[in-house]
Amino acid sequence: MRNDTNIAGIDDTHDPARTSWVASARGHRDFPVQNLPLGIFSPPAGPPRGGIAIGESILDLSALAASGLLAGEALEAAIAAAGPTLNPLLALGAPARRALRARVSALLSDQAHEPAVQPLLCEAAACAMHLPATIGDYTDFYVGIHHATNIGRLFRPDNPLLPNYKHVPIGYHGRASSIGVSGAMVRRPNGQRKSPDADVPSFGPSARLDYELEMGVWIGPGNAPGEIIAIADARPHIAGLSLLNDWSARDLQAWEYQPLGPFLAKSFGTTISPWIVTEEALAPFRIAQPPRPAGDPQPLPYLLDAEDQARGAYAITLETWIVTQRMRDAGLAPHRLSCGPASSMYWTVAQMVTHHASNGCNLNPGDLLGTGTISAPTEDGYGSLMELSCGGQQAIALPDGETRRFLEDGDAVIMTGRMEADGFVPIGFGPCMGIIAPAPIPA
Repeated sequence: MRNDTNIAGIDDTHDPARTSWVASARGHRDFPVQNLPLGIFSPPAGPPRGGIAIGESILDLSALAASGLLAGEALEAAIAAAGPTLNPLLALGAPARRALRARVSALLSDQAHEPAVQPLLCEAAACAMHLPATIGDYTDFYVGIHHATNIGRLFRPDNPLLPNYKHVPIGYHGRASSIGVSGAMVRRPNGQRKSPDADVPSFGPSARLDYELEMGVWIGPGNAPGEIIAIADARPHIAGLSLLNDWSARDLQAWEYQPLGPFLAKSFGTTISPWIVTEEALAPFRIAQPPRPAGDPQPLPYLLDAEDQARGAYAITLETWIVTQRMRDAGLAPHRLSCGPASSMYWTVAQMVTHHASNGCNLNPGDLLGTGTISAPTEDGYGSLMELSCGGQQAIALPDGETRRFLEDGDAVIMTGRMEADGFVPIGFGPCMGIIAPAPIPA
């Protein structure tokens, strides 16, 4: 195992020499034994319950809790995850997650445990995935500075960023009820839209439907109403990450967002990948927050912590792919639209959590935060069609001769994320995918 005692949280579960007796986990792109993400699944016969992804299988935590193979905090954690939502486990915090991770890693890597554990595995392809937690509240931030600059430039070429952007993590309260899990259809929204040359708005399906490449941040233990979360204490409140696609109807948004911000243009749907890659699994992939450009203001003291600046970002490569209905019918592979680093964020996840609670707002286990669209500095890493098509002015060529400025019915958008660091086994999130369905017909 790599000898790096300066990296907090590194232990035997991250050992690159560790392999699993689960054959599909060896060399798996997303779910080797070094990952062990948490989710909620339904086996072919049975209600939803907690599980851990390992290769192309899922370890049933309800069955594991009853197996006699666990004790202490690991057993407490498995029992908390045995029901239809991970909220009770998220509430227990990092010590319980670490105990469960350590024991499961040992069970899946030591072949002596195979006879007892093999019956507790389910074939992932035969299972249905669900939201990993009951999401009480969802907040979407806007910390991708290159995206904010690109979008701002479309409307304010000489001054793309508003004056507050570099002083405060911008966010808004999103809609939790319309968050869905990867693989579900996303219905094109209806709404009011007004073209620049029209005298009055019209109502109908969005013609400028877009995706937004984001990370989803899951809250573990929260804070009581009126209490704050200090920046140095924010990390224990972060349970883990998922991929997140915050679908956006650009034409609806342009008409409605002033003066109070996004509403129907965002609330119709958000898609997340079903597995929570825990903070423990992410430990080897934490990196320094990129330094701010010369002349930018330093964060105010309540948002500034040396450890967070040293290791508050993540070495994650994010990719977005599209496959149209015609491409699927022709058997063509998805076409990659973008590839870029998750470190293209002006604010860290810990700064988002601290700012959210800085006014005494209470966060609860299972709450979800979106980072906002993450774009790279260059076009090949842009996180939305709005940027790639320059606001719809430039068509994007696809391999089969089709073009896109915005999404059409039948288009599938697939997002992936992969963590890599020298001396460690890469891990991933699994896909975050949604397919656009036609808008409902107004009554």
